[in-house]
Amino acid sequence: MEDYLEIEGKTIEEAIKKAVKQWKLPKEKLKIKVLREPHQGLFGLKGEKTALIRVEKI
Repeated sequence: MEDYLEIEGKTIEEAIKKAVKQWKLPKEKLKIKVLREPHQGLFGLKGEKTALIRVEKI
């Protein structure tokens, strides 16, 4: 069994929703650490980065 997951999403909330769905646990039962904030590229065209979180079960 995995000890943690690293999940990407367009937003932090989207990544958290993916973690909740994958582990079938409520958000309150997860320890969430933001590894990367989402970032728009120059003029929203290039270099867009997704949010990255690490999630562990409490």
